Amino acid sequence: MLEKYIEEVEHRQKRFVVYSDEAVDVAERLATRNVTVERQDLPAADPEPFVEIYDGDRFLGGIDLDDLQVLLEPPIVRPSDTEEAGEAYRALLEVLDGTVFATLDRQQLQATSREFESRARQVGQGTLRVGFQSLSAFQPQTEAYRRLGEETDLDIHVYGQPDWSPPTIPNVTYHRDTEGTLAPYWFMAFDGGNEESQRCALVAREHDDGYRGFWTYDPSLVDDILATLEAGT
Repeated sequence: MLEKYIEEVEHRQKRFVVYSDEAVDVAERLATRNVTVERQDLPAADPEPFVEIYDGDRFLGGIDLDDLQVLLEPPIVRPSDTEEAGEAYRALLEVLDGTVFATLDRQQLQATSREFESRARQVGQGTLRVGFQSLSAFQPQTEAYRRLGEETDLDIHVYGQPDWSPPTIPNVTYHRDTEGTLAPYWFMAFDGGNEESQRCALVAREHDDGYRGFWTYDPSLVDDILATLEAGT
């Protein structure tokens, strides 16, 4: 039931074509984003380097390379009216601030999970849903989640195949994945409590060479993932 989100995000991939006579580090700086970057020589009729942005084969528009490089330096400054900013600019903001799709290793997944847990702890309320593939994988995190459950008002839901009997923890509900539907997935989703800006989600599927998936701060996508998990329990 989570595979559809991985496929959807993967299909959102944008394509940037950078026109410049000099080597630029745009590709390296966008390496973890859901985007491909190509470089072409600057046409003689265009004195300043620029970038064309495509959604698949559909041309969305172009922006100056200098403007792109400014946006790559956080914080991202958004126009007050994104509709007037143009489709290319909105697509660029989606790349920079929406979803990130990548091949991930366990260290990257753990780092992102710690970030999301920290957000949930900071807010102190709301719903946090976490998939550990198997409940035995949750065992090393038991005390961390005991503190999270005891010290906050979070509603925490832990998912995994029932290969271990976890202890009772305040504010933690276990969902035993007896059919193994969620076993291939490492996931975490937090609804942000009363702070929409803190919504976040991670969904990754395990493959022989690691995990492939995404993390996102897109509120509507986070809500969809949470609703799917809730409906499946």
